[in-house]
Amino acid sequence: MPALPAFVRRLALIAMLALAGPAMAEEPVRVFAAASLTNALNDIGAAWEKAGHPKPSLAYAASSALAKQIEAGAPADVFASADLTWMDYLDDRGRITAGSRVNLLGNDLVLIVPKGQTVPVEMKRGFDFAGAFKGKLCTGEPGVVPVGIYAKQSLEALGWWTSLKGRIVGTDDVRTALAFVERGECPLGIVYATDAKISSKVDVLKAFPDDTHKPIVYPFAVVKGARPQAQAFVRFVQTSAAAADIFDRYGFTRLKP
Repeated sequence: MPALPAFVRRLALIAMLALAGPAMAEEPVRVFAAASLTNALNDIGAAWEKAGHPKPSLAYAASSALAKQIEAGAPADVFASADLTWMDYLDDRGRITAGSRVNLLGNDLVLIVPKGQTVPVEMKRGFDFAGAFKGKLCTGEPGVVPVGIYAKQSLEALGWWTSLKGRIVGTDDVRTALAFVERGECPLGIVYATDAKISSKVDVLKAFPDDTHKPIVYPFAVVKGARPQAQAFVRFVQTSAAAADIFDRYGFTRLKP
C-alpha cells in the first residue's frame, strides 16, 4: 500500500489532537467545604473562573458530614473544614495529602435573635441564661457539627449547659440553625459571626468570649488522589488578593501562616 501523502498525515494528526484536547483539558476542582463558607467560596470560585480555570464544583454541608463522605470515597479534591477536629479525622485515616494543610481562617461565635427582638443576656458565669428566654435555642448538633462543638464549649464554660441542654435544637449545619432563627422557629441561636453578617433577618445579641471555646480555625487541604489543579486552587484561596478581599468582606479573620 502506498504511503499517505504528507498533508493527509498532518490532517490526521490534527484530528487526533483535537479529539484528545477535551480529555487533556483542565477539569473542575471539586471542593467540599463547611456550610459557613458558602458565600465566600462562591465568590472565590467566580474569581478562580475569571482567572482562566473551569468553574469549580462546590459542595457545602457540615464539616462532619463532608469528612465522612470523603472517608467513604466521595470524589473530592479539596476539603475545607470549620474546625481542626474533622480535618484531623481525615488526616489520621490517610485521606489528606501530606504537607497540603493550611490553617487559613478564623471566626467568632455569636448569639443571635430574630430581627428586632432582644433577650437580656450577660456573658458571665452565674447569669440565669435558661431563665432569660422561653423556647428553644438552635445551633449545630453539639459534639458533632463544628459550630455545635464550639457552642457546647462556651455554654459549659459559662455554666449554662446543664440547665439548657434539653432545650437545644441541634441542626445538620450552621446555615440550618441560622434559617430557624430567621423564621422565628427558635428565639435564639448560636452561629458564626460571618453567618449572622450575611443575614438581614437576625440581630447579634452578644459575641461569646474567645476564652469560652477553642479557637475557631478553618483548615484547607488537598484530598489524597486529588486532581492536579487542587493544590493550585488552595494556593489561590490562600494567597490571591481576590480571595483575601472576599474573606475580609464576609468578616472572616485571615490567619497568619
